[in-house]
Amino acid sequence: MLNLRRSIWPSVFGGLFLCLSCAVLPAADGVWTNPEGSDLPADFQVQGEYRGKSVGAQVIALGDGHFQAVIYDGGLPGAGWDGKTRALFAGEMKDGSPEFSKADGNRKYLAANPKQFSASAQFPPEGHDQFESLKVDGKKLVVTDADGKSHALEKMIRQSKSMGMKPPKGAVVLFSGIPENMNQWNGGRYDPETNLLNTDGRDILTSDKFDDYTMHLEFLLPYKPKGRGQGRGNSGFYQVDHYEVQILDSFGLEGKNNECGGVYTIKEPDVNMCLPPLVWQTYDVEFTNARTNEDGDVTEPARLTVKHNGVTIHDDIELNKKTGGSRRAPMGTPGPIKLQGHGNPLQFRNVWILPKNKK
Repeated sequence: MLNLRRSIWPSVFGGLFLCLSCAVLPAADGVWTNPEGSDLPADFQVQGEYRGKSVGAQVIALGDGHFQAVIYDGGLPGAGWDGKTRALFAGEMKDGSPEFSKADGNRKYLAANPKQFSASAQFPPEGHDQFESLKVDGKKLVVTDADGKSHALEKMIRQSKSMGMKPPKGAVVLFSGIPENMNQWNGGRYDPETNLLNTDGRDILTSDKFDDYTMHLEFLLPYKPKGRGQGRGNSGFYQVDHYEVQILDSFGLEGKNNECGGVYTIKEPDVNMCLPPLVWQTYDVEFTNARTNEDGDVTEPARLTVKHNGVTIHDDIELNKKTGGSRRAPMGTPGPIKLQGHGNPLQFRNVWILPKNKK
């Protein structure tokens, strides 16, 4: 489950957006990794989650002052949404403030052009006609539904209830924010300023191998508003370096098997629980490795339960094949935990694993 809290907006919609020329120019490569950075563009303050009593919204930044807002009937994903009804609104900065209109025209899932972008694979999505307008009112978004009823939405920052979870007795602490933790890894970089574990775009693996376990991991996705699909903070959380649970900025999207929370090429998450970029997120995993006979044949497939930000997105599923990019050793053998680099600056903290006795 997630905790909800209001974010603190320094003059958002009331001052910051009044002067886009005052904003610091974006990083040369269009990638930001510090949620407190002074060089974050004004777009960053607009993107994020908003919630009212019975309606939720996720605003996706698409770069150069463009956005897409996804409106959810019932509340945010994992927090009231009915799982079906969505409406899409296109947004653009004008005179220092975002303006939204109902998304229309020819749109394609994850199109590079913001004016053709769709956050839903099917456009228009189911329920697109149930919401008529989206406007900015001070620090709030106001959504009007097809019956003419207005819904005021406040910006929120959700936080997983497992955030900061302490390792239980017997757990192996893989990273707790001290340089000595690097002995647990092959590769990776400890940042003494942030006390975080960085991939710097390269794969890193644990020094030890594991079999059955419970594991906790916290990660921070970079802010890459002009990125699309796999070009938006791509990484992976590999169980025994055989089965990839995708790490990707899939905020506001469908939740496919190659998006955040998906078991790559095997199964999509039951609900897309990806939070906005530069918001800390959690994975909590229960993993049971495959069982084999004396000939090395798999007699029981590996099994996996995953909670993403405290919400179960895979419930004791079977893993009948390895995913791409995994080690060559056969299934059922112990292996390391791999955090994929994939050329992206991923950051991690509070990583621990509790090995289980194999039955």
